[in-house]
Amino acid sequence: MNELELLKEWDAEAPPLTDAVRTRARFRLYQAMRAPAAAPTAVRRRPLLRIAVATLAAAAVTTTVVVAENTGTKPRTRTVSAATVLRGAAAEERRLERPIAPRDDQFLYAKEIIEETPVGGGRTKTYVDESWNSVDGTKKSYVSELGRAQWVPPDQPGQRAWPPRRWSQLKQLPTEPDKLSIALRDVTGKPDYSRPVKADDWPKVHTFLSGLLRAPVLPKGLRPAAFEALATVPGVEVLPGRTDVDGRAGIGIRYVGPPEAPWADGKQVLIFDAKTYQYLGMRDQREGKHAATTYEQWSYVAARGVVDRVGQRP
Repeated sequence: MNELELLKEWDAEAPPLTDAVRTRARFRLYQAMRAPAAAPTAVRRRPLLRIAVATLAAAAVTTTVVVAENTGTKPRTRTVSAATVLRGAAAEERRLERPIAPRDDQFLYAKEIIEETPVGGGRTKTYVDESWNSVDGTKKSYVSELGRAQWVPPDQPGQRAWPPRRWSQLKQLPTEPDKLSIALRDVTGKPDYSRPVKADDWPKVHTFLSGLLRAPVLPKGLRPAAFEALATVPGVEVLPGRTDVDGRAGIGIRYVGPPEAPWADGKQVLIFDAKTYQYLGMRDQREGKHAATTYEQWSYVAARGVVDRVGQRP
């Protein structure tokens, strides 16, 4: 019998797959295609920065932990790497993101929720920060940070910020992960895509990737590319058994790098859904005034979009 006829008839009564299932299936197939023929099962130690870049990227991908998986029968375990989580987050982001094309006279709106609790114990305080940033930087923006709101004057000639506030600058960043890492390494000049990222460049790349991921509104494809680029950074580690602010099971991703590098102490942890790898938010620590108190911080973006004026919401 023709094998194609058998294939058409196989499981014909089954309901069609959902978009989420299709996305995860494609991602797992991609992972299987990239995996070596005899992948090691042991957990590897974090690679040293002096090793060649190609070896560093490969070692970072294989840093793994074992997490519980509920299949509906009895719990079993599966091995998850930092690269698996971050590439899964990129796939989920591509499935969920919606393209936007703001006009120069509009504003990028974001609503961020931040919960802070003193490390030594005390009352949890919640901040609702809403911000309206001018798309082209020629108008006053209105931003809020930890409940303190203020007007920000228009950009001055030659003024730079990270992540970029101007949409035109964000649009210039490549959405290919490898090129994005190089562009961030050469962020102050013209990117040299013929020169690979070296070991000493990775802390800088991570610093700018972390800043970029904190931007609530990004052009289509840029956030997934940032997740995938982060998967190649040596020193990125996976932390199982984490939760978001609502207690949902999650997996943490943190960066541990050279002591002098920003965010190198591992206190900043990105949290992803344990099943879908959707990005949920970030756990961090903040020093209070005069470093008298340290706060555990949880933050996530509750709403984002494009509006015509300050005070308007999507």
